[in-house]
Amino acid sequence: MKSQKNKNTAAFVFKLWQREVSEGEISEKENEILKLWKIRTEKDLDITHMNESKERVLSALELYFIKPAKEAPHHSLKKYVYTVAAAIILLLSLGGILYTAFFKPDIYTSGPENRKVYLADGSMVTLLNGAELIVDKSFPASTRIVNLKGDAIFSVAKSKNHPFIVHADGFSTKVLGTVFKISQSGKDKSVQLYEGKVAVSYAGVPVSYLKPNQKWTNFGIAHTAAVISLVTEKKPGKLKTELLSLSFNDVSFKEVADVMQNSYKIRIMYPKETAEKRITADFTGGSADENMEALAFILGLEVHKEDHIYTLK
Repeated sequence: MKSQKNKNTAAFVFKLWQREVSEGEISEKENEILKLWKIRTEKDLDITHMNESKERVLSALELYFIKPAKEAPHHSLKKYVYTVAAAIILLLSLGGILYTAFFKPDIYTSGPENRKVYLADGSMVTLLNGAELIVDKSFPASTRIVNLKGDAIFSVAKSKNHPFIVHADGFSTKVLGTVFKISQSGKDKSVQLYEGKVAVSYAGVPVSYLKPNQKWTNFGIAHTAAVISLVTEKKPGKLKTELLSLSFNDVSFKEVADVMQNSYKIRIMYPKETAEKRITADFTGGSADENMEALAFILGLEVHKEDHIYTLK
């Protein structure tokens, strides 16, 4: 253990060193003491320790003595840049070719004349004026899915295990094998079934199931759905329509009244203050009289009928 005297001496020398580093003034006597301390300290250090210290210092300084690499000639650098650019362009071109071949969907459009499109599963789509059909490269998969803009007639190859789904503007039609027509004109959407069976999904209302000679429509109103029977009368040769189901979800009473008037060929009289009231109702299977009674009950009004005029009070 060091004596108290040595400890005081060490502290004194450290303070002198601290003043030297900080460029403080040191007297000649103090400078002599520092030199003596340095000599004594170096004597205490063995050769091995000195060599290790020397190697550490040289290793730290080695970086400063490495000769900088010569700058590549300008023409070589330019050639390298061109090579890299050419490689990038080649990769982009190959990427575009691969994307088109394996990932980019097939898009079919029709002009003024109808266009027939034959799909890989054997289905046929007749695109009507200005329609567009988008088919992914994965078609046909476990579920056959296509996207449609505009109007088209579908003749779908039958498959019990692979449903065929047409995504249109805000609604979709699901089938296993059938013939149907999808029409889209602004907000007015409809699906008309000729053969088989389809399910039509539309936001906010129950799924509608169609049989042959039936039509689904939203009457151009959001959250509205109806199924209409279409029967061609033999003698007159006219199309007879019958409303089979009618659903509304948060629809203004004015819009509901307009649909019911057009569907049942009736006239509805009602207070002006009820025009903007929101209606949610399902009138499936009811007659005009029954559905008007139900509508009056929802509004908290009474209904009176005279000929084809219904008055709500």
